[in-house]
Amino acid sequence: MKAAVVTEWGQVPVYTEFAEPEAGDGTVVAAVEASALTNLTRGIVSGQHYASKEIQLPAIPGVDGVVRLPDGRRVYASVIGAHGLMAERAAINAEGTFEVPDGVDSVTAAAVPNPGMSAWMALQHGAALQPGQHVLVLGATGVTGATAVQVAKSLFGAGRVVVAGRDTARLDWLGTVGADEAIAMREEDLAARVAALHTERPFDAVLDYLWGEPAATVLRALAGSHPSTHYHPTRWVQIGSMAGPDITLPAGLLRGTAITLSGIGFGSVPPDVLGRARTEALPLLLDMVADGRLHLGTTARPLAEVAEVWTAAEPSGTRVVLVP
Repeated sequence: MKAAVVTEWGQVPVYTEFAEPEAGDGTVVAAVEASALTNLTRGIVSGQHYASKEIQLPAIPGVDGVVRLPDGRRVYASVIGAHGLMAERAAINAEGTFEVPDGVDSVTAAAVPNPGMSAWMALQHGAALQPGQHVLVLGATGVTGATAVQVAKSLFGAGRVVVAGRDTARLDWLGTVGADEAIAMREEDLAARVAALHTERPFDAVLDYLWGEPAATVLRALAGSHPSTHYHPTRWVQIGSMAGPDITLPAGLLRGTAITLSGIGFGSVPPDVLGRARTEALPLLLDMVADGRLHLGTTARPLAEVAEVWTAAEPSGTRVVLVP
């Protein structure tokens, strides 16, 4: 069969022949319909991700996607191992799958779970968000950040969602799908706006998809304007590091405020929460797509073009999905 194949860590996948998967140990061979190209997928085969240790080379990328089972059912499936879903066929454990609603096409269904379940875990487990609370989404113009904005409003009932990003057109669009206020980071003073908003009504949660200097700036702004008359916790949930892997954080900032920092990822989420993200959140997310409450742009590309799209910049706010 044809597949995207990586033979060395950090190598761009090559579209080539690969051995057919074999059923066994509770798995069946399914025909792959779509697999999203995510930062997680790229990171794992770079060899630098903490999940890379689960992989042996040569490997087929693609941690999840939509497949057609031998009985005809179209399901979402995920795989952490050497043989991913960027191939014509894959060995799938049918018990760990979720049936895709008829009203959602395979490309969209493949694109939603990664950002959607990440957003749900960040809001439910990391932020413990309650209805009516105040949320800042740092790096909201990307696929994952924009999904979190919509999930915060529609599923968690956030009272006020403030978005920060550099793409002003995307910020304007976010105002139509749940954002109450926007900070254009290219044009405005990020620290001043965050401080003013935090003073006006303290943030209960920050979802951080950027890290790096923007995160350091926002943390200092929160600390400088943190309420002094009463205790108000702010839960900072670290999800992505698009602006850089490191920050400088003064120790006194954490001692002098009620800001708590935590992360969302494979190693920081309890197994039961990961399980609930699949069994509880994913059906809700796909229903949101079907009834128009969740919007996520996609671009379908042939799997044969994997080498080209692997290194190309993803269109703003759009998830690239590979189709065999």
